[in-house]
Amino acid sequence: MRILITNDDGVNSSGIIATKDAVKGLGNISVVAPATQQSGIGHALTLFEPIRVTATHLNDGSEAFAVSGTPTDSVIIGIFELAEEKPDLVISGINIGENLGKSELTTSGTIGAAMEAATHGIPAMAVSIQVSRGDIKFHDGHVDVDFEAAQRITRQVARKILERGLPEGVDFVNLNIPSHVESDEILITRLGERMYNVHIQKRLDPRGRPYYWLDGDPVEDDGPGTDVHTLKMEKKATLTPLSLDCTSDVKFMDGWLEE
Repeated sequence: MRILITNDDGVNSSGIIATKDAVKGLGNISVVAPATQQSGIGHALTLFEPIRVTATHLNDGSEAFAVSGTPTDSVIIGIFELAEEKPDLVISGINIGENLGKSELTTSGTIGAAMEAATHGIPAMAVSIQVSRGDIKFHDGHVDVDFEAAQRITRQVARKILERGLPEGVDFVNLNIPSHVESDEILITRLGERMYNVHIQKRLDPRGRPYYWLDGDPVEDDGPGTDVHTLKMEKKATLTPLSLDCTSDVKFMDGWLEE
């Protein structure tokens, strides 16, 4: 079995090593990830500048490849340039900070990387761990986070995918682990509406011109059965099955274009 690991926190993130250690022994592991922090980049591609790939070493001494572009770039280069054979599983994470709800589906670089692998027919999982400190979510490098429970749960899901494949109709999965788990139980959930309510901070520069920071106030509860509720209220790991086909049922358009 061949496992490709990537992320959006950067190749030097602690989450990369935590993921590698979590799936050790399940297959041959390669690490291809962005050279720098890429949170919030979504499913973006680099099209207007060259992409550089540099062989490097993780903090544990193992080999990895740092990509100057996005998580999606990393997956494409990892699959089609660096790998001798197509991976059997792509793992994006472990991301520092949870990725929940419908809005994160298109903004999270962690999910974007898993989505890209899925478009090439490769089973994939995005993995994120909840953190209580907002200042470490966008840190570029080592962070002091206890990954022990997240590693156990990540290994459990990865092993299932490698042994059984994903169920029919599921292209990839989004796994989120609480910062303090009460058990290793994993609940199957649907996407909540939002992880954050939008909050825009308006400020003035020294010359009196306005500028803005995009921010958000966390949504604590989004209803039973959602990933937001399960992670934050029940404090259990959430596994959300996702499909690439975002097409609404075409019957809903019946008569809509008629005059």
